[in-house]
Amino acid sequence: MQHRPDVTPRPLPAALWAQLPPAAGAAVMATGIVSVGFHLIGQDVLSAILFVLAAALWVLLAADFVLRLVRERSRWEHEADTPPALTAVAATCVLGTRCSLAGWQWLAEALLVLAVVVWPGLLFVVVRHWKPKMPGAVFLVCVATQGLVVLGATLSAALRVHWLGYAAVVVFWFGLVLYVVAFTRFDPRQVCAGAGDHWVAGGALAISALAAAKLVLAGRAGDLWNSDVTGVLRDMCGVLLALDVAWYVVLAVAEVLEPRFTYDVRRWSTVFPMGMTAVAALSVATAVETSWLKGPGQVLLWIAFAAWVLVAVGAAGSVRSAGSLRSTGPR
Repeated sequence: MQHRPDVTPRPLPAALWAQLPPAAGAAVMATGIVSVGFHLIGQDVLSAILFVLAAALWVLLAADFVLRLVRERSRWEHEADTPPALTAVAATCVLGTRCSLAGWQWLAEALLVLAVVVWPGLLFVVVRHWKPKMPGAVFLVCVATQGLVVLGATLSAALRVHWLGYAAVVVFWFGLVLYVVAFTRFDPRQVCAGAGDHWVAGGALAISALAAAKLVLAGRAGDLWNSDVTGVLRDMCGVLLALDVAWYVVLAVAEVLEPRFTYDVRRWSTVFPMGMTAVAALSVATAVETSWLKGPGQVLLWIAFAAWVLVAVGAAGSVRSAGSLRSTGPR
């Protein structure tokens, strides 16, 4: 009788956990920002449900991040070199912002500290390994940086901590520089061929517009800026939001012309910019006192939620397929 090796497959949850790519952090970002949007328009039940989901996903991915650092150091170092690794920072900041809106300032502060500690190291290794003609994930250098601004400015307004606002405005301008540099590395063909993360090209501008709005609101709450600085930040709100909407239209048209219906984990990086555009519109409306933006912001938010549902269904189907393949594999 031929001897067959005794293969004991890992349980399905462990196997799926081991296969989690760095881009999975975008699921936290997408879920968290749609939760923030629903909080802004008073849809508290939906916001709370998505908040819980985002927090649970964040805990799962944080545990995975630490376990890989301890047990699979070579794999961790390889993945840390890629732009999707920065979703760890962005996801932490989005979740922290939602915690602050819920009144849990101590938790938001802890998440900000964690993000600030992780950000420079990841940013350095990611930029060091940049190549020409990169996918839309290259813009995560801007998204992660502006995520720090959004959370820092939110806490500055909530806690009346002035130095946080001053630090945030410096990081804000640095984030815009990173966007310009990332743009020079972006492959424009990704607009029609990307698997989902090409939307981050617009999402980075959306979170930059949100960051500008949060800085205006922080300045109003703590009397941080003079009229000139406030005027510049208000202008940046409008400029960045307009550029983001232009990207949104281009990307949406490209999706119609070149449909991509197959599920990919990078589709969470499509939902995030859609939700961020909605939240940016709602927040800019408040910051610059332009009420007409609230209507389009709400429409965009529901569109983002519909996209979230579709991608979540795709993710569930992917997990189910993985389970079916594993159940019919060798025992």
